[in-house]
Amino acid sequence: MGTDSIIKKNLGMILLFTADFAAILILIQSAISIRKHVLPHFLSFPEFPPIDFTFFWWVFPVWVFFFAYEGLYTKRFSYWDEVKMIWKVTVFSTLATFAILYLGKFGEQVSRTVLVVMSIISIPVLPIFRTSVKRLLIQTGLLKSKVLILGAGKTGELILTALKRDINLGLNVVGFLDDDPEKIGNKIGGIKIHAGVDKAEKYIGRCGIEDIVIAMPGCEKKKFIALINRLQYKTRNILLIPDLFGITVLGTNLQHFFQEQAIGLELKNNLAQPVNKFIKKLFDMILSCIFLVLLSLPMAVIAIIIRATSQGPAIFSQKRVGRNGRVFKCYKFRTMYNDAEGRLSNLLENNVEARNEWKHHWKLSSDPRITGIGRFLRQTSLDELPQIFNVLKGDMSLVGPRPVTKEEIDDYYKDQAQLCFGVPPGITGLWQVSGRSNTSYDYRINLDSWYVRNWNLWLDIVILFKTVRVVLKKEGAV
Repeated sequence: MGTDSIIKKNLGMILLFTADFAAILILIQSAISIRKHVLPHFLSFPEFPPIDFTFFWWVFPVWVFFFAYEGLYTKRFSYWDEVKMIWKVTVFSTLATFAILYLGKFGEQVSRTVLVVMSIISIPVLPIFRTSVKRLLIQTGLLKSKVLILGAGKTGELILTALKRDINLGLNVVGFLDDDPEKIGNKIGGIKIHAGVDKAEKYIGRCGIEDIVIAMPGCEKKKFIALINRLQYKTRNILLIPDLFGITVLGTNLQHFFQEQAIGLELKNNLAQPVNKFIKKLFDMILSCIFLVLLSLPMAVIAIIIRATSQGPAIFSQKRVGRNGRVFKCYKFRTMYNDAEGRLSNLLENNVEARNEWKHHWKLSSDPRITGIGRFLRQTSLDELPQIFNVLKGDMSLVGPRPVTKEEIDDYYKDQAQLCFGVPPGITGLWQVSGRSNTSYDYRINLDSWYVRNWNLWLDIVILFKTVRVVLKKEGAV
């Protein structure tokens, strides 16, 4: 790494640390203001003493310690992993400050309400503030690292797409290296392919490469190991992309066998553990009750509009396959006319293009069955709100595989049916936040199976947040 790169990176870290310090200061001052000027209007509190944020000076090192402990100054995280780490910092820092109060026996001298309020407002504010500052630093080049990808095949292209998508990683791909003469001189995503994987060391020194990605799953084992051993001490990090696409990745543990100089991947079936099943169920029940309270009035208004604009009930049910093949009634707001099936049959009989689209996607981009209000409900996914009742009944989950018909399982899922429907289907899922109707049916199935294999609670939380964004932007909606 060149001197300029080191200076830039150190400056970036200093500015990020300064931003964290400023964020803690703002959070403390905001918590004090809420305690002094807002809460007394709603609750009975004693008069707040004339103190300011300097009284809480000891909180700063506690929070900064946990920022450092969780690797937020030394490791690279994807956006959602960084959000998770920041929330962990919030929880641990709050617990640590209360522990200090208890052990130091000066709890009566400090407003514990301020510390609680600070923790609460940190949950939404701190991730937004820190990731925004970090993105700005990356865009200015202070926290950006140059990356060279070895291998210009499909795997290399996939990794380039992943690194471009998540700006929070701060990894800037500057080139590809490959030994295939037919690829030399071409470009992938605007990035040029250069000749010679063995020339990686030259590019590292000449271009200030800090990270290497080896994306050559078909490389000979002996050459692969020699390449790693040669480059390991020439660059900061090496990311290996093995030919193991589709297996479980979240929660996978790396086992070391030192004497044999071997490693093993320990894959867990998270949803097979009773504790995890209980956590997911409890999570579904709590959030569903909250959503039902918040959305009851909008749902009533939607039902009235549906009844007023077309004949038929506001809510209808369809038979769907649930966990372990059990059939249940899946509720939705009605978005189609009463003679919907006749309209569809007539279209498919007379329109080859529509017939092919239906066969490939099981949906139509221009569906004659859908009412005016129904199209709006589908575009915003509001038609699925009644499925909250399915979650409360235990037929569905908030997040899970798509609820499908038996015909779809027989025609498309085949060997993956047992995996995908070993858990309750979900109102939302990976396919909804990955292009929705723009994705092929096979890709949706792959997403469902990946979700089941990789489930953890944080994955559900991330999908719910992404669902909100997708719905607001109407990405891939029908």
